[in-house]
Amino acid sequence: MTSTQQMPISQALRYCGEITKKRARNFYYGLKLAPQPQRSALFTIYAWMRCADDLVDDASDDSRQCMEQIETFRANTDTALAGNEVDDDDPMWIALADIAQSFDVQPQMLHAMLDGQIDDLAGRQYESFEQLHEYCYRVASSVGLVCISIWGYTDQAAPELAIHRGIAFQLTNILRDYKEDYDVGRIYLPAEDFAAAKLSPQQLRDWSQPDKCRQFIDEQVQRAKSYYDRSKALDQMITPSCRPALWAMTTIYRSLLRKIQRQPAQIIESKRVRLGAWHKGMIAFRAKFGGVVTRNGSH
Repeated sequence: MTSTQQMPISQALRYCGEITKKRARNFYYGLKLAPQPQRSALFTIYAWMRCADDLVDDASDDSRQCMEQIETFRANTDTALAGNEVDDDDPMWIALADIAQSFDVQPQMLHAMLDGQIDDLAGRQYESFEQLHEYCYRVASSVGLVCISIWGYTDQAAPELAIHRGIAFQLTNILRDYKEDYDVGRIYLPAEDFAAAKLSPQQLRDWSQPDKCRQFIDEQVQRAKSYYDRSKALDQMITPSCRPALWAMTTIYRSLLRKIQRQPAQIIESKRVRLGAWHKGMIAFRAKFGGVVTRNGSH
């Protein structure tokens, strides 16, 4: 690999775009609709997120070593956001330092996301939705706030709505990934919700009480839908040229949630709940050419 000290910024930005195309199965279809330079900035933020996720996902049993890696990553993030060179070979750092000169990427937002990674590393479980909401803010709403700072917005209500949209996305992720997370010892859905339903996480994983399981998942779906609904006005608050990107990402995630609502037992099946490439491509096409985001906010 070319030394990052000699790599042109344009090459580092393309590198982040390639990571996004390869690994952002859902977000890529929306992010690519943003105009430049916002598109490259969003690809860079995604590449940063992917690196942060991998620190925990690839962690060995040595949690102390992983914590040290996270703190090094945190320090490197601050260095790059200050526009300084990072002593690391990953081209992502060059791209991050570059976009930080053009966009107001607040360090505390990226720090919050890293704090969420620490929660995952600790295997934290959540007694209440209030606790889960805090986690969702850290790993998703914080990124939503970064995104709107890159897109640009005119209404001061936008940050609060971006927080709600991030909660909606993360709640969708949690439902979609229930089996995968449970099998590695991570349970995100609140213990108080299981208790109220007289259902255990193991019973949900086994789908051993189908009626209770369906009702439980439907309640979780309704909660996620409420956050999509309360953030609907966000689409009209960001720069018009960037609205198709947000609309496409939101439509993809709401479509995933609808699939779960129609067939809730999918969350414990071996094949992950997902939309096909054709479906996502059509959503992106509608976002770009179909005039789907209108002045009154309807889709």
